[in-house]
Amino acid sequence: MSERVRLSSEDFIKEAVRIIEEASKRGIVLRIIGAVATYIHSQHSPQALEIYNRIGRFGDKGLVFTDLDLVAYSKQRSRVMEFFEKTLGFKYNVTFRALFAHKRLVYYHSKDLYHVDVFFDKLEFSHDIYFGNEPGKGRLELDYPTVSLADLLLEKLQIHQINVKDLVDMAVLLCAHDICGTTISRECIDAKYIAKILADDWGFWYDATQNLEKLKKFLETAVSEGRLDVTIKNTIEERVNRLLKIIEEEPKTSNWLKRAKIGTSKPWYREVEELVR
Repeated sequence: MSERVRLSSEDFIKEAVRIIEEASKRGIVLRIIGAVATYIHSQHSPQALEIYNRIGRFGDKGLVFTDLDLVAYSKQRSRVMEFFEKTLGFKYNVTFRALFAHKRLVYYHSKDLYHVDVFFDKLEFSHDIYFGNEPGKGRLELDYPTVSLADLLLEKLQIHQINVKDLVDMAVLLCAHDICGTTISRECIDAKYIAKILADDWGFWYDATQNLEKLKKFLETAVSEGRLDVTIKNTIEERVNRLLKIIEEEPKTSNWLKRAKIGTSKPWYREVEELVR
């Protein structure tokens, strides 16, 4: 865990929500993504919390958060910078800002308690997740104080080399939230939206479906090791299977079909290290 983090998980969550609320008061659209958003959206579910307690995200370190990831609209970039630097008094990474301010900013708490990553308009990792670039015309207003559940799940599904903590986050999301039916709400996962995104991008589709299969195997292992109740596993697995069915049945675009012919013979994902460099 980063030495910079000295807040309990409870205090970290309060701090994250406070930042979103203060931004909102000033007309700035900020939303939480990542592990913190997953916890905020799922803490109502005792079964989901059991996954954290029995499996954990960082082995024996329990439920800890190492940083705060946020997303904003580029149309509000200058206001976001003023908010963090003048209103909150955060410090910024000078080199990173000079090179990447058009798409990402890194801030440090004035007492060096934690750091914040602010992404603009989209996430660019193994695959891209788009949110839009201005208030009222994007996806950030679909939920509060986090991005939507569909976007949270896409954030995990896009990872090419997924690890345990990300599989745990996926399990928590799918344990605490059902797949949406005919009615879309903030408390269910919009599988149709996920399917439409994947139906236009073969590479994203491939990694996403592979990760869902990996999640099922991960849960099976957790049950066999006595770290997870079989009823929780069955609930998540049933939802994963429904999601996979919806993804499979979604008509694929010409872009998807063209790239599918190439398959894995050529790279279908972005090396994340390239973004950092």
